Amino acid sequence: MAQRAERTERTARTERTERTERADAQRNREAVLAAADALFAASSSPHSVSMDDIAAAAGVGKGTLFRRFGDRAGLIAAVITSRLEPLRHTVREVQEAAGSAPRRQVADLLDAALAFKIENRNLMSAAEDAGISSPYRAQHYGWWHETLRTALERVPGVHAPDFTAHALLAAIRADLVAHLVDEQQMSPEELRSSLAAHVDNVLGPA
Repeated sequence: MAQRAERTERTARTERTERTERADAQRNREAVLAAADALFAASSSPHSVSMDDIAAAAGVGKGTLFRRFGDRAGLIAAVITSRLEPLRHTVREVQEAAGSAPRRQVADLLDAALAFKIENRNLMSAAEDAGISSPYRAQHYGWWHETLRTALERVPGVHAPDFTAHALLAAIRADLVAHLVDEQQMSPEELRSSLAAHVDNVLGPA
């Protein structure tokens, strides 16, 4: 009986320790993602944010970053994933909007994507610069392309929705958005208006 009770207690202690470690790991992950997100948002250049900067801001060791995320590219990809949920919610609202014309839906989807790129241009530029495989192989790009291609298939007169989706997404690459906003001093409103006009030109007469 005593041995059984001791084994039970050891098991309970082990389970408590594992739960604590998991909770600590989750807190560390959230702290790292929040720190990286804030640093990229505040930086004048995505190149200026290092793994050392992120570790210091999150209050963790640099080794923790590499164990958890692999490398800088993996960390950036995780931050992007954490930022995508509000955008996915907006996309669902656009897709579910009653009576939304196909052309309007395409325009609204691209406007939402552009607004996300403007707000997160340093982070998204860092992703492109970090060489996360190819930008066209990134999970978030695949999702965007599929979402837009599906909408374009419903637009009369669009004969190559797959290519057209790629071409329209090329107009909102993060490096281009950063160049127009930060170097050309183009306001977000001007950029969104220009994109809307470009979409009209690509899709042709209504």
